[in-house]
Amino acid sequence: VASMYVGNLMLLILNLPLVPLFAQFLRVPYYLLYPVIFGISIVGVYSVNQSLFDVSLMGVFGIIGYFMRKLDFPVAPLVLGMVLGTPLERALRQSLLMSQGSLTIFVNRPISAILLLFSIVVLLIPILQAFRSAKSLQREANLA
Repeated sequence: VASMYVGNLMLLILNLPLVPLFAQFLRVPYYLLYPVIFGISIVGVYSVNQSLFDVSLMGVFGIIGYFMRKLDFPVAPLVLGMVLGTPLERALRQSLLMSQGSLTIFVNRPISAILLLFSIVVLLIPILQAFRSAKSLQREANLA
C-alpha cells in the first residue's frame, strides 16, 4: 500500500509540470502519429511472447477493425470479446465442473435466473423489432 502512495506522489510531481507538454501531443498531425502508434504496438505485441504469429494476429485484427469501422459496425464488442473471452470461458468451464456438467447451475438461484432471462430478452428485442418493421414494410408494399 505504501508503494502505491509513493507511486501516486511521484506521478503527481511529474505530471503537474508536464501537462502542457502532454497537451502539445494533441497538435501532432495524425499522419505522423499513426506510424508511431503502429510501431509501438508492434514492439509491444512482439515483446510479450517474442512471436511473429502474435504480430500477424494483431495485423489481422487491425484489418478487421478497419473494415468494421468503414462499414459502420461497432468495434467495441469485438474488443470486449477478445478481452473477456478467455476469462469467461474459464469461468464457464469451472462452473460446469462444479455442477458435473449440468447447465442448471446457471438458474439455481432466483437472481441468476432473472439476470439470464433479462439478458435473453435484451438480445431478442432488436431481432423482434427488425422482424416487425420488415413485416410492416411488406404490408405497405402489398397495399401500394
